[in-house]
Amino acid sequence: MKLTIRKDIRTEQIISKSRFICSLKKVKTEEEAQDFIKAVKKEFWDATHNCSAYVIDEQHQRSSDDGEPSGTAGIPMLGVLRKQELQQVVAVVSRYFGGIKLGAGGLVRAYAGSVSQAIEEAGTAQKVKMGLYVFSCDPGEAGKTLNLLYQQTLFSLADTDYGTRVNFTLRMPEEKRTQAEAWLTDALQKQIELTEAGHEFEEVPIEKEH
Repeated sequence: MKLTIRKDIRTEQIISKSRFICSLKKVKTEEEAQDFIKAVKKEFWDATHNCSAYVIDEQHQRSSDDGEPSGTAGIPMLGVLRKQELQQVVAVVSRYFGGIKLGAGGLVRAYAGSVSQAIEEAGTAQKVKMGLYVFSCDPGEAGKTLNLLYQQTLFSLADTDYGTRVNFTLRMPEEKRTQAEAWLTDALQKQIELTEAGHEFEEVPIEKEH
């Protein structure tokens, strides 16, 4: 299951007088993630540390302690992203040292906790693969066909292209294709076969359990 955050967010907390600011963003590539890290470092140029972690997919994941003791910041941050099964997400935690040393365990908890808090506030969404499928009809049947298409919840109408034939592009989860063909065949009273025209991912919010 591919998950991402619902929205970009920035959160802040004070831990033992140190200020921890977590900037969380959706990205599609490593280049976008690295550009965001550079931008946050530029914005918080006076921070004591700007630690980071990102997961694009299973093969592209990186983290940085940015001067904190090895393994106390970037890796715990990356661990939170992995545990939440997030992809295409980058996190940067900017720390302003408040004068009280946290120790290795305290740093791990602070950096991991900052990312967890940001994810909690941003919310998560599942990336569902949606197929795009096309079928056509004569122009004289277009009105009736459109009315029928709007009466169901199996799929959504992504596009209608008028020409010598009217082409309807339908959008639905891939596993519903066979069911949609059966519904269309029954509703239109003629055999309908859907032609695959591509796919895209849709983010479906995951509701919190109360």
